[in-house]
Amino acid sequence: AAMRHWPLHQLDIKNAFLHGDLEEEIYMEQPPGFVAQGEYGLVCKLRRSLYGLKQSPRAWFGKFSHIVQLFGLKRSEADHSVFYCHSSPGKCVYLIVYVDDIVITGNDATKIVQLKEHLFSHFQTKDLGYLKYFLGIEVAQSGDGIVISQRKYALDILEETGMQNCRPVDSPMDPNLKLLADQSEMYSDPERYRRLVGKLIYLTITRPDISFVVGVVSQFMQNPRVDHWNAVMRILRYIKRAPGQGLLYEDKGNTQVSGYCDADWAGCPMDRRSTSGYCVSIGGNVISWKSKKQTVVARSSAEAEYRSMAVVTCELMWVKQILEELNFCKVMQMKLYCDNQAALHIASNPVFHERTKHIEIDCHFIREKLLSKEIVTEFINSSDQPADILTKPLRGPRIQFICSKLGATIYMLQLEGECYNYEL
Repeated sequence: AAMRHWPLHQLDIKNAFLHGDLEEEIYMEQPPGFVAQGEYGLVCKLRRSLYGLKQSPRAWFGKFSHIVQLFGLKRSEADHSVFYCHSSPGKCVYLIVYVDDIVITGNDATKIVQLKEHLFSHFQTKDLGYLKYFLGIEVAQSGDGIVISQRKYALDILEETGMQNCRPVDSPMDPNLKLLADQSEMYSDPERYRRLVGKLIYLTITRPDISFVVGVVSQFMQNPRVDHWNAVMRILRYIKRAPGQGLLYEDKGNTQVSGYCDADWAGCPMDRRSTSGYCVSIGGNVISWKSKKQTVVARSSAEAEYRSMAVVTCELMWVKQILEELNFCKVMQMKLYCDNQAALHIASNPVFHERTKHIEIDCHFIREKLLSKEIVTEFINSSDQPADILTKPLRGPRIQFICSKLGATIYMLQLEGECYNYEL
């Protein structure tokens, strides 16, 4: 939407699960306080789904999918929550749904109006106008682009934990700190630790700069220690520095798909497994990122980097699939940037030798994509690697540098007479 300068519309369907049609025969006990005709021991047969029923989500989505496809939209095979249609050359409409929240965009204004009326006729639907707030994500649209952030969500976390007046820090984790499973006494309230870390995980939707450190503290959910809680408190102090930080999406004049991957070899002090990190961008806009510990111990830094390349290659192929299915743009040769020369040579060299024979076969599909010209690998200097922020704790200046490489700055957006200051 940002790259094509399309408006984003939002709809909400009331009592969504009550619209679902059940395929099975389901019976329930009579509700408390209600006895049919003085008869005891009778049960009710459900005609429609109810909230709390396990079948309700599937029944609702089946009903919604059927109604939308009656209008002429097709369901995406790459992502089943996305629907699309191309009414005429150059005209398109996209719809995405999350339970009962709907976002519509496209360049066919007439078709969008007709789609809204179609939904109004089948469900009790509320038109919320232009997209502003979606699942805790604040959206600001202007001529400069689209900014998404979770400012209110971040401030609510700080208020709940009593950290709204804390002293901010410039990095979410001390680079010299290595958290262990049993390095201090047990934390007194494990439930509070799990709840807070869960909220921080949701905050990473618009904050790739905290993805790695949140992944680290989430490894101690079962038996959190005092040192682990102190690490979480430092993350909150970092969030306090810029609670409105988010992501800007804009039209930079190209649709190049690029992937950046990195790995921190044997970075975990407990099991010596490496951490993979990658980010994928379209036209210079970061749309996907991940920081995750690898499932096996890598025997060399080249192997750790190679596994990271395999993961981001999977993501690139999925991005290509959904872009081509939506007919958004013609996906040219995708670029994969890595800062490890040995891993790049392994990817392009078909000869198996001592450094690669123990690596699983599924990692070597990178070579197939290189031979088919779907992706091309390029070397990037470690000092310019944006995925570095997803594999290890960094110091403040380094975090600022990587954020600037991702196009992060301060934007002033004038929307409907109100001025919003978004710190990115």
